[in-house]
Amino acid sequence: MGLIDWIGGWFGKRSRADLKSCFYEASIDYFFKKLAVNTCVDLIANTLVRCEFQTFEKGIEVRKGNHYLFNVQPNQNQNASQFMHSLVSHLIYDNECLVIMHNDQLYIADSFSKEEFALKENIYKGVTVKNFTFTEKVFKESEVFYFQLNDENIMNVIDGLYSSWGKLITSATSIYKRSNAMRVVVKGEFLRAQTPEMQQQMDAMFNEQFKAFFEADNAGAVFQLQDGYTLENFSNTSKGNKLDSRDIKALVDDIIDFVSMAFHVPKGMLKGDVVDVSKQTDNFLMFCINPLIELIADEINRKFYKKEEYLERTYLKVDTSRIKYVDITQLANACDVFFRIGANSINDILRMLGREPINEEWANKRYVTKNYESVENAAALKGGDENDSNGNPENQK
Repeated sequence: MGLIDWIGGWFGKRSRADLKSCFYEASIDYFFKKLAVNTCVDLIANTLVRCEFQTFEKGIEVRKGNHYLFNVQPNQNQNASQFMHSLVSHLIYDNECLVIMHNDQLYIADSFSKEEFALKENIYKGVTVKNFTFTEKVFKESEVFYFQLNDENIMNVIDGLYSSWGKLITSATSIYKRSNAMRVVVKGEFLRAQTPEMQQQMDAMFNEQFKAFFEADNAGAVFQLQDGYTLENFSNTSKGNKLDSRDIKALVDDIIDFVSMAFHVPKGMLKGDVVDVSKQTDNFLMFCINPLIELIADEINRKFYKKEEYLERTYLKVDTSRIKYVDITQLANACDVFFRIGANSINDILRMLGREPINEEWANKRYVTKNYESVENAAALKGGDENDSNGNPENQK
């Protein structure tokens, strides 16, 4: 029976191991895109946090409830920094952000439904903040702050671009792994009965014994190679055919370039480059931050203040002078010039330096040197024509 079973293993039995079918689909790793977009959000939000929302009443800066609301605590659950990060995140990802006022506090809506009209105010329904929804409350346009970044959501363009570019990154990563993997050809006598038991033994040798031998984390490994088998290294050792990790990084850098282009953030700032930081910062402020500041300030001024109040210079202004870090010693000459031409008072200079103003009347006065005297008073400053060398008129001849 043993001989018959052995022969049957070759010819008689129809039991055999099925070939394993593998289907590969290029998956996309969205973390590269998320890294670039979130970095933009953090850069923009952190920059806006450095700004101060100044409130004025008839041209005079005041610090009252509105100043505290916009600069310190918009609501009981968020400080101004957290509020600004949430606002920028909604603007970047959703292209819009709705801010409502409830009980004299500002809240950012996580979801809402907007109905637009041509000749009357838009309305907002189903406004949801966290886990609370205003089911019966309908907000009018004049009752909310609605910020819209672009006419079309640029994130849709980035998502569509990344749907194809992300596959390139995934494919390049797979090629890099395959080209640098250890590949060995096993030569030997494999002509044997294709029974399930024999196939299990072969799978055990290749999947278990060889696995420990080729583990990269093992400091050393020993493999018992039986007689009749030889191992031949079939790895791709040619450097010219290998894909370098720098090639993958170049594809990731392309994603960063696309995102920086979309949101007008210098790509050097996203990557942390230190070359031409000053020029990059100036471009960042001019093309990214200042338009956002105008968007925020205009919406607040047109909703928070009446037309008559704004025309009487009762309004909100966003001060961007503290965004860029400047060494205090570099401001010495500029402060001196601003002071002696009467542009700034002592308290104005203290505010420029980030210090508290002096509560004295003389600290708010403005001074000007006689070098900048008006033309009408120039005659009073002349010397030698009317006075002698000592300046005494009675000694003149």
